[in-house]
Amino acid sequence: MKAPSRYTSRQIWTIAYPILISLIMEHLIGMTDTAFLGRVGEVELGASALAGVYYMAIFMMAFGFGIGAQIIMARRNGEGRYAEIGPIFYQGCFFLLALAAVLFGLSRYFSSGLLHHVIDSEAVYVATDSYIRWRVFGFFFSFVAVMFRAFFIGTTHTKTLTLNSVVMVLSNVVFNWVLIFGKFGIPALGIAGAAIGSSLAELVSVIFFIVYTWKRVDIRKYGLNRFGRFEFPLLRRILRVSIWTMIQNFVALSTWFFFFLAVEHLGERPLAITNIIRSLSALPFVMVSAFASTSSALVSNLIGAGDTRYVWRTIRQCIRMSYGFTLAVLLIFVLAPSTILRIYTDSAELIAASVPSLLVLASSYLISVPAYICFQTVSGTGNTRTALLLELASLTIYVFYIYYIVLSLRADVAVCWTSEHIYSTCILLFSYLYLRKGNWQQNRI
Repeated sequence: MKAPSRYTSRQIWTIAYPILISLIMEHLIGMTDTAFLGRVGEVELGASALAGVYYMAIFMMAFGFGIGAQIIMARRNGEGRYAEIGPIFYQGCFFLLALAAVLFGLSRYFSSGLLHHVIDSEAVYVATDSYIRWRVFGFFFSFVAVMFRAFFIGTTHTKTLTLNSVVMVLSNVVFNWVLIFGKFGIPALGIAGAAIGSSLAELVSVIFFIVYTWKRVDIRKYGLNRFGRFEFPLLRRILRVSIWTMIQNFVALSTWFFFFLAVEHLGERPLAITNIIRSLSALPFVMVSAFASTSSALVSNLIGAGDTRYVWRTIRQCIRMSYGFTLAVLLIFVLAPSTILRIYTDSAELIAASVPSLLVLASSYLISVPAYICFQTVSGTGNTRTALLLELASLTIYVFYIYYIVLSLRADVAVCWTSEHIYSTCILLFSYLYLRKGNWQQNRI
C-alpha cells in the first residue's frame, strides 16, 4: 500500500526550487573567486581554498544557530502561532551580531599565528593570511543574513532567497573583477581583493533582505513590526535547539579544514586540485542541500501540525527529486570533465591531474543524496542534540580515515577524496537508524 503524503511533489518543488536557485547563486560566488584566482596563480588558488574553508568553519557556527532558529520558526508556522516568529528572529539577530563581534576580534588577533603554525608553504601562508584579514569583516553581514534565510525557509516563503542570491552574486562578480584585477583606477589587490569583494557582496545581500522584508512581507502577521529588546529567556529557548547545530556545523567544517590542511602537506599542486574539486563539488551539493533543507522545514511543519504519519513519505519524495537533479549534474562531470575543469584554469597539466579526483567526487554523491536529506531531517524533528551525536560519530571515523590515507600513506589526491564516501556512508546509516528506531514524534520545542 502506498504511503500517505500531505505534500505533493509540486508543493515540495515550489518550496525547494527557490532554495536551490539561491544556493546555486551563492555557489557562483565561490566559483567566481576560484575562477578569477585561478588566473592569478596556483598559490593563490590553493590559499583561497584554505582561507575559504577556515572562514566557513567559523561562519557555520552562525549558520548552525540559524538552522536551530529555522526549526523553531517552522514549528510555530505549522502551529499557526505566526506572531511568535518575529521575536525569535530579532533575538537571533541580536545574538548573532554579538557573536560576530567576538569572532571578528578573535580572528583578527589569533588567525595569523594559528595559520603560520599549521601551513607548510610560506607563500601559501602569506596569501591565506591576506585573505582572512579582510574576509572576517563579512561576519557582521553574513551572520544577519543567516536569520533572514531562516525566517524565509521556516515560513516556506523561499522565493525571496532566489532574488537575494541573484543580487548577491552579481555584486560579487563586479566587486571581484574590479578589486582582484584592478579596474577603474583601483590597484590590483589579488587575493585580498577577492576577500573584500565577497564581504561587500554580503553587505549588499543584507540591505536587500531588509528592504524586501519591509516592503513585501506582512510584518504585522509575523510579529516583525515590534523590534523589541533583548530577552534572555527567549534566547535561552532558542539556544536549547540551536547550540547543538552550532557545535555540529562548526565541528563538521573544522574537519573539512583538517582535510585541506592534510592535503596541503602533499604539496601546492594537490592543494590547487583540491580547491578546484571543492568548488565543483558545491554544485551537486546545493542540489542535495536544497531538498535537505526542504525536508527539514516540512518535517518540522508536519510535527507542529500533528501530521507525523506523513514524514517518511516526504523524506522519500525529497530523496527521489534530489537524485533527479544531482545525477544530471554528475553526468556532465563524467562525460566532459576537462571542459568543466577549464572554467578554473588554463593549465592543461593541472586539468589532467584534476580529472581523477573529479570522478571520485562524482561517485560519492550516490551515497550523499540520501545521507544529507536523512541527516537534515533528524535536525528537523527538533532533536538537534541527537543530530550532533550522529555527526560526531561520523566525523570521528572520517578524521581517522583522512589521517591514515593522507598523512600516513600520502596517497594520490584522488584517493584522498574517497573520504567523502566514508563520511556519507556513516551519516546515512546513523540517521536512518535513528529515524526508524528513535522516539522523535512527540518532541516539543
